[in-house]
Amino acid sequence: MNSTTSRTDDNARIRALIGAERQELADLLDGLRADQWDEPSLCAGWRVREVAAHMSMGFRLSLPATLVELARARGNLHRMTDRVARRDAAAHSTAGLVTFLREGAHHPWTPPVGGFAAALGHDVVHGLDITVALGLDRRVPGDRLRVLLDTVRPSGLRFFGVDLAGVRLCAEDMDWSYGSGSPVYGAAQDLLLLAFGRRLPGGRLRGGPSSRFTTA
Repeated sequence: MNSTTSRTDDNARIRALIGAERQELADLLDGLRADQWDEPSLCAGWRVREVAAHMSMGFRLSLPATLVELARARGNLHRMTDRVARRDAAAHSTAGLVTFLREGAHHPWTPPVGGFAAALGHDVVHGLDITVALGLDRRVPGDRLRVLLDTVRPSGLRFFGVDLAGVRLCAEDMDWSYGSGSPVYGAAQDLLLLAFGRRLPGGRLRGGPSSRFTTA
């Protein structure tokens, strides 16, 4: 098998994982109570409804519309995504936000960097932003987690402002670890959240340095 064929097969496999993740999250969101949509997520400053609106932004906005929004935000991507998420969360019903995600399950959108693996990470991590914050016991399938954990790199940690100096992340439910130093133990999906710059609720991590990565 040549490298081009291998990349094509990998992309097809990851796209199938993306489609399954979006459909499952749409089902989960569809079952939330009205009050849960207004609960805070792990994304600082965003409720569940802002996260849900943001999750479909990439395949709802055309490239020209995205560039217009970026210009309005003076080129600041974070400012742009925050403003659009808040606007769209207010403009659409919760049923509409679910429909956007469900109908876009197989859309080929990818972030500016990282390809389909980054798109899968976008969906999985934002799904966890919701379920962990709400205390819902959703377990992300291991094949999806494996793709994402294998992409953890120093450049990504820097982008998300994660300092792992002197820390080794050790998954308790998968054969995976990263870094060197004092161990921090947790479920693989919780360690993924940590690597994406999230602070977790207390009690989800173990190990001496774990308090660096929790809210309590």
